[in-house]
Amino acid sequence: MIISKKLEDAINAQVGAEFAASLQYISIAAYFDADDLPQLAAFFYRQAAEENMHAMKFAHFVVEAGGQVRIPAMNKTEYDFKSPEHCAQLALDWETEVTRLINSLMDIAVNDKDYISQDFLRWFVAEQLEEISTMGTLLKTIRRAGDNVLLVEQFLARNPIVAPEPAAA
Repeated sequence: MIISKKLEDAINAQVGAEFAASLQYISIAAYFDADDLPQLAAFFYRQAAEENMHAMKFAHFVVEAGGQVRIPAMNKTEYDFKSPEHCAQLALDWETEVTRLINSLMDIAVNDKDYISQDFLRWFVAEQLEEISTMGTLLKTIRRAGDNVLLVEQFLARNPIVAPEPAAA
């Protein structure tokens, strides 16, 4: 095995966190879908697919590094949303937490002098800047729109903050 047991365990926890994020984003997407807000729904469905792809990247890496994938139990997703702002704040908070988790993975790899894992993790470190920026922009847009969520729909229809389709794992 080319990764330490500590890093293997931490990456397995990250796999669970990424799958949990995917499920949470599906729940948010469904909230918007049920309210006939197709741009917001599509945005969060794409985010869910992207988080799923991240989980798969981590899982493949563990296998390639000679480890064993052990996906932990996931917390229940939230589904009673108060408002679009609540959804965007939840997403921003989640991405902030994921950034902390990924930085912790990098800390382990650096302490282990595991250059292969550091190289693998750099993509995720850079990705988190995009994720936090995107969710921050969405939250600000929702706040500016106030009660008129159709302005957010229009913004998403015209603006490139919409996440691109995720690449295959």
